[in-house]
Amino acid sequence: MTDKVTAFKQALGNYPTGVTVVTAFNDANEPIGLTVNSFASVSIDPLLILWSLDKKSQLHANFLAAKKFAVNILASDQGHLCTLFASRIPDRFTQTTWSTSVLGLPILHDTLSTLQCETYKQIDAGDHTIFIGQVLAIDNTQKEPLLYHRRHLGQIPTSFYE
Repeated sequence: MTDKVTAFKQALGNYPTGVTVVTAFNDANEPIGLTVNSFASVSIDPLLILWSLDKKSQLHANFLAAKKFAVNILASDQGHLCTLFASRIPDRFTQTTWSTSVLGLPILHDTLSTLQCETYKQIDAGDHTIFIGQVLAIDNTQKEPLLYHRRHLGQIPTSFYE
């Protein structure tokens, strides 16, 4: 690994992020999902968000074919879902509670927020694809977010708000 790549990984590994699980149905109508922390807002008009996926991911082709997807923003008590959906376990959905939304997307239960999106654009970006979604529906709860920092999961300390 080059010094620049090592420095890049160190810099971004020290950048705290929220944690999401992006879900969709594949062509066989089976739920698919994976942990994603490369998530950001893009636009208010129209409402657009983005996330990126490594082209080597076993789910890459499935998400390229998906017409819509959901971004499940994890709550502070859902570290187990982050770990589960980051794993290579084949049927992750049997180990959590989820349902199919009115818009026909697999939605994880008890998350901080869920954004149901229609695929707006896919952009080739090096070894990743950037997925831009137009937000069709939003569900929010009054929970604290799950954070990822330096390979650790946690929550915002209460002293942060004082």
